[in-house]
Amino acid sequence: MKVRDKVRSPCVSVCALNDDDVCIGCQRTGDEILRWSSMTDEERRQVLKSVAEREKKFQI
Repeated sequence: MKVRDKVRSPCVSVCALNDDDVCIGCQRTGDEILRWSSMTDEERRQVLKSVAEREKKFQI
């Protein structure tokens, strides 16, 4: 696997969890953030799908 194929973190260095345990910067849950480094790329892709759905909920 090439480095460019590796799933990158959605972190934007705005790190604060809201009351639902979701980061206001990257929209990952606290658990997803903690487990990110040990996830497979497939697991990371699934998290990114969840992130996209969370972002849709909060768009105005």
